Amino acid sequence: MPVTAARPVALAAALLFLLQIVLWWPGVAMFDTVGQYTQALSGAYDDWHPPIMARLWAALRPLGPGAAPMLLVQAAAYWLGLGLIAAALARAGRAWAGWAVIVLGALPLFVAWQSVVLKDAQMLGAMLTAVGIVARARFAGRALSLPALIAVVALLGYAALVRTNAVFAVVPLGVLLVPGRRRWGRRAGAIAGLTLAVLAVSPIINHRLLGAEPTTVGHTLPLFDLAGIAHFAGDDGVLRPDERAMIVEKHCYQPFFWDPIGSVSRCGAIADRFEAVPASTLDIAWAGAIVRHPIAYARHRLAHLNATTRWLVPTVWVSAAPPPASERNTVGLGSPSKAVWPIVAAAGWLVASPLGWPVAWIVVAASVVAIVIAGARTPVRDFALALAVSALALEASFAVVSIASDLRYHLWPMMAAALAAILLASEGGVPRRIARGCGLALALVIAAGLVARAVLPSPPPGYAAMLEWDGQAAAPARQPVPQG
Repeated sequence: MPVTAARPVALAAALLFLLQIVLWWPGVAMFDTVGQYTQALSGAYDDWHPPIMARLWAALRPLGPGAAPMLLVQAAAYWLGLGLIAAALARAGRAWAGWAVIVLGALPLFVAWQSVVLKDAQMLGAMLTAVGIVARARFAGRALSLPALIAVVALLGYAALVRTNAVFAVVPLGVLLVPGRRRWGRRAGAIAGLTLAVLAVSPIINHRLLGAEPTTVGHTLPLFDLAGIAHFAGDDGVLRPDERAMIVEKHCYQPFFWDPIGSVSRCGAIADRFEAVPASTLDIAWAGAIVRHPIAYARHRLAHLNATTRWLVPTVWVSAAPPPASERNTVGLGSPSKAVWPIVAAAGWLVASPLGWPVAWIVVAASVVAIVIAGARTPVRDFALALAVSALALEASFAVVSIASDLRYHLWPMMAAALAAILLASEGGVPRRIARGCGLALALVIAAGLVARAVLPSPPPGYAAMLEWDGQAAAPARQPVPQG
């Protein structure tokens, strides 16, 4: 198809980028944003958040104050990636699929979150641009040029470093985008080996190369899991009886997030006691508790997985809708005008619908994998497979390493699953039997979620109120009485 077929979708992506910048200037800052900007201003970095974003922000400060330079970076990466994918599809004679990609990117749910200057949006933008560069070559039947390959590696490297658990999405995507025979055993081995390598080298990069001071961020997951084991088993063998009693009295265990354990007003005294404990010592105690109480640990992790994938939860499940304005701060981070409020309101409606349930996109991604494996190989199907497996791998990691249920953590899996579905649909030829089975699975998951939302009581609105909620609607369980 002539090159001109790609121009309308490419132009649409460019115009939507400009519109996003105009509407959301100078960007939205949340609590995490303020902390990272403060580091960029001071030049003192720590590893509570991956320092590469704060380092990039500091490098971009000559371009202007506040969040605006980072908004430009992540919005440009977002629309460049989507525009490249859409244009590649249009050139391949799949114009409707190209337009579907543009519409997907313009959904308020995604574009509003992509206007919040956070590591999640930075990760999404970097990965989309990398995917777009590969799609541009692959769909035209060409190999990547050396400059393009270097750009893809750099973008995926940034994505892997900008979110601690991004490695679980980046490595499968990179491995499966490499052309050649599938050879599942070798690919799985490459994914496992590279994932371990990235996990091993990341702290070295963060501390030695990027100069981040170590914090106790590594304590959050063990403490969350220990509280969960104590909740379901009555005793984890690590927390003291008075600490377990405090967790019960103040409702500090919630499958939704770890935050009450670290909150000064709730059970922060527990986190304070472990602050001086070496990470290796805590990790050994944590592993021992898991070995002694595997069922309690599994119940806790499954309860959290349900909470973060937003499946069997109440109608109101906080930390989903993007904020319309910035967190109050003293470092000069402003807010966009009220013109974005209707768009943010639309995003709030979408996140409450099945479109905003990560669990629904898990089913979509799994369906893509099942359909692709059952059919003939094509470049587009292989591309869809890479996106779907990347989405599933990151979602699977939340069963083990997640400590909170914010929807923004799922932006890449949701976007990747949707893109994979569009690519697969553009191929056609999906076996009816498999399609019906996948559709039925999605319908059942959505139906169960709707029933849960109809019968479970909603938590109180707001973060502060959520800290005090007992969480029983999302994870009904016997409340153990600590033995002292």
